[in-house]
Amino acid sequence: MADVHRLDPISRVSGTTTVYGAWERFVQGEDDISGVRPEVAISWHRCRDQYRVDPGLKEAPIAVAEVDHTLEHDVVFADLGFRAASVAHEVANVGGIVTVTDATGRVLAEWGDPSTRKLAADANLATWFCWSEQATGTNGMGTALETHAPVMIRGAEHWCQAFHEWTCAGVAVRDVVTKDPIAVLNISCWRGELPSPAGAWLANAATRTQATLRQRAQDGSAELIAAFNHARSRAGVSLAAVDPAGRVVIADDTASVLLGVPSCTPAKDPAVRWNPGLPEFISAARYAAKQASRNPDWVGSTQLFTHLSDEPTPVTMRPVFLAGHLVGNLVFFGVSDGEQLPRGESAQQHGPPHRIVGTRENRMVLLKLPEISFAESDGNDVWLTTDQGKLRAASGSLEKLESEQGDAGFLRVHRRYVVNLGRIREVERRFKGELVLIMDDGASTMVPVSRRNAPAVRRALDI
Repeated sequence: MADVHRLDPISRVSGTTTVYGAWERFVQGEDDISGVRPEVAISWHRCRDQYRVDPGLKEAPIAVAEVDHTLEHDVVFADLGFRAASVAHEVANVGGIVTVTDATGRVLAEWGDPSTRKLAADANLATWFCWSEQATGTNGMGTALETHAPVMIRGAEHWCQAFHEWTCAGVAVRDVVTKDPIAVLNISCWRGELPSPAGAWLANAATRTQATLRQRAQDGSAELIAAFNHARSRAGVSLAAVDPAGRVVIADDTASVLLGVPSCTPAKDPAVRWNPGLPEFISAARYAAKQASRNPDWVGSTQLFTHLSDEPTPVTMRPVFLAGHLVGNLVFFGVSDGEQLPRGESAQQHGPPHRIVGTRENRMVLLKLPEISFAESDGNDVWLTTDQGKLRAASGSLEKLESEQGDAGFLRVHRRYVVNLGRIREVERRFKGELVLIMDDGASTMVPVSRRNAPAVRRALDI
């Protein structure tokens, strides 16, 4: 969890007039957003160009009646509600309100100052109404759902003008395995600053709630490993166990070679599970998890390319549950049984974005895909080498870039690199068949190809 104390300096954002001026220009269709924080500018682009939210919206829309979530999510809602209620008195003393939403942005509960709650009701900042970005534009709750860090939205940073007199801070609680949002805890004030301990309150509540989820994931790992050991003694085929995000918890000797992960080495902690580096495999595993969560008897099969062969391998996926909660799938290699997974539809619920967002100082750069040569991971940052120079990616995850742009010609070639296949100028063969890619980025950067990713690179380049 990122440090929510970082919210406090943000609350002293200067140049409110500058932000409002940028907002006025941007809603009219101009792209000059100088003086606007990058995370807010990115949100504005989503609101205007992707979600098409009316900036003149006066109130939040009513939430959808049916929401698909698990019992585990209900536990999170109850836990967050308890923690929100425990600070409600302090927040009310400074004229603020506390809200909890679900993953759709639907407000589930609200506490705080009665007079502020009456003002909030005029904008439908109340239970039963939806505060996702898609419904209501840039705001503390909706923008927290879209990002992996705590957020503060102050005054004119809100997309809808009717909310410009509010300041709000939100933090999302996310599934520790899939990283999908479950809920948001938010504090809002009208015509005033947030209480100084707000960051600490949010951080404490989110950390404690996610600790419960982390323990649950550890228990799920133990159940997956037990199911793996039981099936291994009877199956007679190569076998692996993967979590709902497609990461490997354990694999036998042969499956470890196919997936490019360590052999028979359990990875119980969801933060350090093995990434097979095979987008198609990960997509299939996520699709299987979604199907099995709806139908516990579901079993599926497909054919996937692995690190070992240039020919696809049949695989079957069988779900594993703990107390009715899906914890992952057993993957049987060389076996085809159950419902056929739709090819190319496994995990891509939406088409890949037409642009990737990079940042330079306080400016956001919208990059067309052909402008990007390659992406490199450096600690917690991802750097994009582009026709406009080296930029930090707005999304600090190489895995996210790989999954979103896999169908657009971007390929993971090394644990630190994702390359644009269309920007490879030369391929250099080295000792023992090692490959190095020479990119056309102006500096002819040489990008190494790891041994386990070499077959996928050869297939993609037809060499």
